[in-house]
Amino acid sequence: MAEAGRAGGSPAAARRPGAVQVSVIVPVHNSECWLDECLKSVWEQDFKETMELSVFNDASKDGSAEIIEKWKTKLEAAGVPVVIGSNDSSQPRGVGFAKNQAVIQSSGAYLCFLDSDDVMMPQRVRLQLEAAIQRPNSIIGCQVRREPPESTERYTRWINNLTEEQLLTQVFTSHGPTVIMPTWFCSREWFFHVGKFDEGGRGVPEDLLFFYKHIQKGGGVFRVNHCLLLYRYHPQAATHSVLEGTIWNHRVRFLEDRVLSSWASFTIWNAGKQGKKLYRSLSPANQKKVIAFCDVDEKKIAKGFYTYEASEERPKPRIPVCHFRAATPPFIICVKLDLTGGAFETNLNMLNLKEGMDYYHFN
Repeated sequence: MAEAGRAGGSPAAARRPGAVQVSVIVPVHNSECWLDECLKSVWEQDFKETMELSVFNDASKDGSAEIIEKWKTKLEAAGVPVVIGSNDSSQPRGVGFAKNQAVIQSSGAYLCFLDSDDVMMPQRVRLQLEAAIQRPNSIIGCQVRREPPESTERYTRWINNLTEEQLLTQVFTSHGPTVIMPTWFCSREWFFHVGKFDEGGRGVPEDLLFFYKHIQKGGGVFRVNHCLLLYRYHPQAATHSVLEGTIWNHRVRFLEDRVLSSWASFTIWNAGKQGKKLYRSLSPANQKKVIAFCDVDEKKIAKGFYTYEASEERPKPRIPVCHFRAATPPFIICVKLDLTGGAFETNLNMLNLKEGMDYYHFN
């Protein structure tokens, strides 16, 4: 964007002196392909109050450091202070560590998280701050536009269309946090109350673990219903380093802690692979609470029972399999949403159940 003819060169130029209201938190590791566009989107914010950029460069070997320095000059000329930290060792410490360091070195009353491969819309900081001021103990997210557009279509629909209630009820699914981490905005005070990101490094789902701690401490979840982020999908993304099994185990433990601990009995909706996998992953105490599997597949229903062969109990547990219309709620649903052309959703709706009370989605 040309600087000529614009006061201070940026919409972010009109600032009031005093304490920093918002710190934009950007962890960086070998991000030169995207970093220019990312940092330009900080410069293009239409936010008129005090804002700073806090970047932590985690052992980048490419040209990331030069790009950061270039934007430091431009942003500071526009009245946006830039704080830069770095890990200068040969090995990166991981995204959890980099985000924590960027937060620690920053000073804003509110934190706006931004991944170095994503791009903010100009109104993002302004609109999310408005929402965060009203909800001091919440993580504020927003709708996103995926790049490339055809990647992860189901996931993107899910992110953008969850209802306000579902932001809290659908926290157990394989999609992870109901507002995605690169859209997070929260108060500094609340971030430290939850307690920073896990710094285990590669293979640790640090955003999921932070989100779970946030929920366990009574935190709220809110989404600004505007598309405020261009969210990139590419093979180098840190998400791809986390093993599915690791995430599965965290999800099962969280479900047991938040839901199953208060249920006396329940039915698993799906007598196939995913339903049985959930059953096998449960603690022995929670396995005993499973009164049935339910399904629509006549072959599975005709078998009548699922026998848990790996059990050390004698006789081995035999769990009935029935049609979903004959099943007793509450349900843990292990059927993928948005995949059956609406058939599953129609079946669920016909039972007139309340999500978050009579059932939770797990898949």
